[in-house]
Amino acid sequence: MRQASGELRIETRRQGLVEVTRELVDWTVGQGIATGLLTLFCRHTSASLLIQENAAREVRTDLEAYFARIAPEDPHAYAHDDEGPDDMPAHLRTALTQVQLSIPVADGLPVLGTWQGVYLFEHRRAPHRRNIALHLIGE
Repeated sequence: MRQASGELRIETRRQGLVEVTRELVDWTVGQGIATGLLTLFCRHTSASLLIQENAAREVRTDLEAYFARIAPEDPHAYAHDDEGPDDMPAHLRTALTQVQLSIPVADGLPVLGTWQGVYLFEHRRAPHRRNIALHLIGE
């Protein structure tokens, strides 16, 4: 059994979904592990990870709009606003999604469906540098 660990650094430009599938596939292939399990962990409380459709841009637009509705930026709704009006809504959006994903690896590649992509979901308006810890175990 072999293991590999690494990190993806993602520069976000704004709030929304940033596809990281290509970077993830490239890293996985570079490890030379044919069969195993890939774990991703987002090291932030105001960003999260999703596996979602990557064919139609409207899916991402609709997801972003939905989260804006269920966790709105309302300065009167939250006590926590240390970093501005998008701070607490970002934490809520992260709590409603996930910061960790596990993806099987077969034939040296992450096993994703035809229309599936891996996304970092940036919940803050300002650009950020986000870190995703990677761990791959297998043979």
